[in-house]
Amino acid sequence: MATMKIGIVGAGGVMGRMLIQAVARSDKTQLAGATDRPDTPQIGKDAGLVAGIEALQVPITEDAEALFAAAETIIDFTAPAASLAHAELAARHGTALVIGTTGLSEADRAVLEIHAAKIPLVFAPNMSIGVNLMFALTRQIAAVLDNSYDIEIVEMHHRRKVDAPSGTALGLGEAAATGRGVGLAEVQQRARDGHTGPRKPGDIGFAVLRGGDVVGDHTVVFAAEGERIELTHKASNRTIYADGALRAALWTKGRAPGLYGMDDVLGLNS
Repeated sequence: MATMKIGIVGAGGVMGRMLIQAVARSDKTQLAGATDRPDTPQIGKDAGLVAGIEALQVPITEDAEALFAAAETIIDFTAPAASLAHAELAARHGTALVIGTTGLSEADRAVLEIHAAKIPLVFAPNMSIGVNLMFALTRQIAAVLDNSYDIEIVEMHHRRKVDAPSGTALGLGEAAATGRGVGLAEVQQRARDGHTGPRKPGDIGFAVLRGGDVVGDHTVVFAAEGERIELTHKASNRTIYADGALRAALWTKGRAPGLYGMDDVLGLNS
C-alpha cells in the first residue's frame, strides 16, 4: 500500500514536533514537508532532529505554498488566523486538511465551511479518540435527562494555555446543548462572580482552572436532586492528539469535499 504524503505546519511547536514523530513512526505515512513561521529558529533545520528523532532529510521551511502543493494532506495545530490562511491554501491546491487548532470562533468555522466546499476538511477542537467518545456520550445523556439535571463543564489546563474555556470544553457544551435541542449561545453561563442569584434551569455552566503542566482534564457534571452523573477524561500525554490527527488524515483519502468532525472519522454518526 502506498504511503500518504503528510505535511505539517507549525512544525517547531510542541504539537508540530509530536505530529512529525507520529508521521515518522507510522508505516502508512511519510513526511512530505514541514513549515513554520519565518522568525522561528527551526527554519532550515531537519524536521526529524527538531522533533527529537532521527534525521528525516526534510528541512523545515517557511514556504507554505510548496508544502501544500507537495502534500496529500496537511495537519494544522497552529493558531486561528494561521489555520484560516492554511484552509484557503488547501482549497486552492486541492489538498485535504486536518485542523486541531483551538480558539476558533463561529465566524472562523463559517470560513472553514466555505473552503471545505472544495476539499475534505476535518476540524475538531480535540483530536483525542477518548474525548470524541465523550462528546458522543454527552449528547446522548443530555438528550435523555431533562432540565432537572443541571449541566456543568469543568476543565483544567497548564498555565501557558491562552484561551478559556478550552475548545474541548466548548465542544462538550455544544454536545450537551445539541442533546437538549438548544443552541449553546442561548444557555451558556461562562462566568460567575459576586451575587449571581440562583442557577437558571437549563443553563450549561463552565468552570476554568489553569496551573502547572496539566495536559488537559475535562469533566461534564449532570447534577440533580439526589444524584450526580460525571463523565471525565484526563489526558496525560499529547501524543493522543497527534495519533488522532493522523487517523483523521488517513481517513481523508478519497473523501468528498466537506467539513467533517472526528465523529465522522470514528464512525459515530453512522
